[in-house]
This record gives sequence, structure tokens and C-alpha cells, in this order.
Amino acid sequence: MSWIAAPKLSYRLLFITACLSAPLAMASADAPGLSLKDFIQRATQNDTTFEAILLDQLPLQYRRDTLLPDSDVIASVKHQYNFYPDQDRRKPESSVSLSKLFPYSGTDLSLTYSKSASPLTETDDSSLQFLISQPIAKNAFGKGTRLYDQIIGIQNDVSRYQIVEAYEDYLASLTAAYYNWYSAHENLKVGQASLASSRKLLDNILERQRQKIALPIDVNKMELLLIGKRENVIVLQETYDSISNLIFKAIRHTGAIPFIPVKPASPTRDVRFEPDYAKFTQTSRTYKMLRLLEQQGTLEVKKAADDLLPSTNLLLGYQLDGQDWGIRDQQRTYFAGITLRWPIGRSVDTAKHKIAQIEYKKTVLSNQNKYEELHTNLKNLFQQIRREQELISISEKKIKLATDILRDEAENYSFGKVTLNDYLSAVNQVDENRFRYTEHTVQRNKLLVEWLRLTDQLVGEEVLDKDLTAP
Repeated sequence: MSWIAAPKLSYRLLFITACLSAPLAMASADAPGLSLKDFIQRATQNDTTFEAILLDQLPLQYRRDTLLPDSDVIASVKHQYNFYPDQDRRKPESSVSLSKLFPYSGTDLSLTYSKSASPLTETDDSSLQFLISQPIAKNAFGKGTRLYDQIIGIQNDVSRYQIVEAYEDYLASLTAAYYNWYSAHENLKVGQASLASSRKLLDNILERQRQKIALPIDVNKMELLLIGKRENVIVLQETYDSISNLIFKAIRHTGAIPFIPVKPASPTRDVRFEPDYAKFTQTSRTYKMLRLLEQQGTLEVKKAADDLLPSTNLLLGYQLDGQDWGIRDQQRTYFAGITLRWPIGRSVDTAKHKIAQIEYKKTVLSNQNKYEELHTNLKNLFQQIRREQELISISEKKIKLATDILRDEAENYSFGKVTLNDYLSAVNQVDENRFRYTEHTVQRNKLLVEWLRLTDQLVGEEVLDKDLTAP
């Protein structure tokens, strides 16, 4: 009896050891680790998508120059020949003028010198005129231009915020890709460990069959399980390789040895909805941008109202009239006047004013809807984060319980107290709970990144200070 019992006890110990001692296999044990921080740093330096996003800010510095009235000194030269067939003579006629507009006051200065042939005498007429034109109704003293300058400034600020948001959105997508990479790597490790454990178990059962302890059906079941585990690893490997290709593309990795992910820390502390939301409404980029859009609408209404005024200019000038190039026999003239341009009906400008008022009301209503939508989205996101945190705790407990059950079932099966089906079910439960733990951990971190993105905490405006001229 003792001679027979000793081998059986030995097989039981070997069986339990094979079931429980298999460690988690590394997908690529020799590959260097790439942390989330290093990944983001490499990506922002090497991924040209980031540079392309930031380049959108460069044209903003030229918008005022292209949209506001030109303030440069304008030189104008005109020269022509006049022919007098009845007098059988010809005379040149020339004029030179310099003008400058001061957009923020609306003042237009011009200095004109002209010399023209007289059809009645042999001498040439010449004149020098200095003229000041000042709008006093529409764009009075540059009011309309200053309003437009404010509008352009707001548009530039909004555009800068939008560039930061585009940068932030892309960074969030890359961060999510890293979490997916880590998840795929962890799942592959679980799958590989499960496959290795199943191979050891099959070897043990085959040995038990040779000793007339295990039945052929147990061998078939174990081989079927092993095939399923191998199939699962193939799928997990393909998923991991595909995500790895995206990660390496983002950092422009061309080395022969690939990286593997490092377990990332939580991207932020546990969020608190009420204080975090209150801070978000007061200091966030999103709320600043929405308020700027309302300010822009107010200014556009004022600008459209200013355009309804008649185009009226006050004229002040001084003129010298005389003969030839030197303006001999000078006659001085001082003059003042007014010009008025007022289209009858003004239907176009009136329509623009009405449209500006309507657009402003739409902006205010749209912002109110966005405020409510932001509150709802953040509230739901906060609840999702709390749910995932609870599921992580549950998964941890389930892994411990499933591991304890597997240990007991391994021992029970070795003594013939349970069927192989019971044991295999315990094996699958351990694997499933390990997958679930990774899934909930990664999902929580991705939700926290989304929280940072929506509350404008993932990226600051300092990214706009990046030197785009650096090689």
C-alpha cells in the first residue's frame, strides 16, 4: 500500500505545483521599458502633427496688418504727355503725392505736387496741396477701426485657445493610445502565462494517463483548452503588435529593439466634482473662450451700428498755386469743407446690423446651452470615474478569491473530488478576472485623462511659446 500511495501523492504535488506556480510571462522580456512620461516627451519632439498644430498660431500675428486699413506711407506718381494738335505742341504733365492714414484716429493726411501744361499759355501751371481728412460720423475719429481692432484681437485669442485645444486633443489621443498599449501588453502577459500553465498541466495529465490515473477524455479536454489558449495568445499578440506600431510611429522609433510599456501611474488625484467644477467655471480656457465669443458679438453689433452712420469727412487744407516747377507767382489758399456720402435707403447696412444683433443673441443662447452641456458631461464623467474605481476594487478581490479557489480546486482534482471541468472553470475565472482588472484600471486612467482634457488641465497655454524655428 505504501509503495502505491507514494507515487500518487507525488503526482498530486506535481499537479498542484504546475497549476499554481506559473508566473506571468513577459511579452518581450529583453525589451527596454518606455514610460508614459518618456513617450509623451518623445512624441511631442518627434511627431510632426504637434508642430503642424502649433504652426497655425504664426499667421495670427499678421491678421491685423492684413485686415485693418493700411497705415503705410503711400507714394503715387503720375506722368503723361498732352498733345495740342491745333497749336502744334506737346507738354508733359506730372503729379507726385504722398499720403498716410492713421487708422486708430481715422485721420488721412496727403501732400500732392502737380505740374500741368496750360492749353492757353506757354507756361505750365503748378500747385502744392496739403489736405487733412477727418471722419466725424461713420468711423468718427477711428471709432469703427478701433472696434474692428478689438474684434480681431478677440478672434486671435479664440484662435489661440482653439490651437491649444487641438494640441490637447491630440495629446489626449496619444495618451489613450499608450494606455491601450499597456492594456494589450498586460493582456498578452496573462495569455502567455495561461498558455504556459496549460502546457504544464497537459504534460502532467498525460503522465497521469500513462499511470492509468487520468482518463482519455481529460486529455482531450486539456488539449482543447490548450488550443483555445494558443488561439487567444495569437489574437492578443496581433492586437499588441498593431498598437505598438502606432506607438512607435508617434515617437518615430526606428531602432531594431522595440520598447515595452511601463505601468503608468494615475494621471491625477481622485477628482472632486464640486470644487473642481467651480474652479473650471472661473479659470478654464473653455469658459474664457465662450465669454470672448459673447464680447465679440457685442462689438460686432456696435461696429454694424457705426456703419449705419453716413460717411462724413471734415476737410482742412492748404494749397499753393503758381507757375512752372518752382511754383512762381504763388497764390495761397486755405480751405475747409465737408464731404458726405449717404446711400439712400441704407438697406444693406441695416440688414448687416440686424444680422449682427441676431447672431449675438444666438451666441448668448448657444453659450447657455454649452454651459449646461459641460456640466452634464463632467457630471457623467465623474460618475464613470467613480464606477471604474469601484470595479477595480471588486476585480482585486475577485482575483484573490479566484486564485484561492483555483488552489483548492487543483488539490480537489488531484484527489478526484471534482471533475476536470470544475478545475478548468477555476482556471478560466482567474484569467478572466486578471483581464477585467487591467481593463478597469486602464479605463479609469483614460477617463481621468478625459477629465483633464475637458477641464483644460492637460495642456497649458505655454505650449504656444514653443520655439518652432528650432531644428
